[in-house]
Amino acid sequence: MSHLNEYLAEKRAAVLARSAAVAAGTAQPAHLKAHVRAEGRSGVRRLRIREHQVISDSPPDFAGYNLGPSSPELQLGVLGTCVTHIFLIQAAERQVPVESLEVEVTGIIDPRGGKPGHEATPIWPHEIGYTVHIDSPASRADIDALFEAVERTCPILNLLRNPQNIRAEVRHTDSSAAARLAA
Repeated sequence: MSHLNEYLAEKRAAVLARSAAVAAGTAQPAHLKAHVRAEGRSGVRRLRIREHQVISDSPPDFAGYNLGPSSPELQLGVLGTCVTHIFLIQAAERQVPVESLEVEVTGIIDPRGGKPGHEATPIWPHEIGYTVHIDSPASRADIDALFEAVERTCPILNLLRNPQNIRAEVRHTDSSAAARLAA
């Protein structure tokens, strides 16, 4: 048994426990939170989620120092990690053995987007696609059913496919005005 299949046995136990909590009515929504701060002279963005940190930066051609992936690259990465995770969940739930699993996500972002002469070019990542490389002794029918379940249940994939309403607000402070008043 591959190490990934050993993990799938653990994952199956967790999936079954979560499903039992949902069926029993004891599962609750998870409240998600991310905090990002632009830092110092580099403008690097430090993303904090729970006890984890990720640095986001721009490439040098956009006044960055290439200290981390850009936001559009992170978005593709988030899609890839979610698709991979949901493949693992579905494989565990369906007891489909998986020797290896890799997901490659691609897309385009065009710096000309929205500029004169390119008004119709999206300013957001587009032409996004993903390719799954799966090594499994399972039948093609089992892999197709696995893929269909992932397409139906992957939260980030479906978030990107379905328009969202996003609340936004700006809380403005002027610390330089407060310093002038104190002087």
